[in-house]
Amino acid sequence: MQALTETTIQEVIDKEQSAVFYFYTPLCGTCQVAGRMIDIVEQMVHDLPFGKMDLNYSFDTAKRFEIESVPCVVIMKDGFVKEKIYAVKSVPYLLDKIKMAT
Repeated sequence: MQALTETTIQEVIDKEQSAVFYFYTPLCGTCQVAGRMIDIVEQMVHDLPFGKMDLNYSFDTAKRFEIESVPCVVIMKDGFVKEKIYAVKSVPYLLDKIKMAT
């Protein structure tokens, strides 16, 4: 999964694209598990860009997306936040959520 920057996030918004953003912190055990699940989903969904960002270094991004906790999966559609997922329950759950939102 590609690392996100403020610039790449802004490009998705400006170009009104759809994407999946994964926000985490490296010391969060739940984030580690969620990250593995998202990696699997990324291999199954070829038509959407995926990206991840360590929120320890991006307070402004956390504030911008109003992220309340990690892990957080933000599903973008047409440049807007379509859904935020805080409980990544399983690979099928996440895959279904992404397909329904985009």
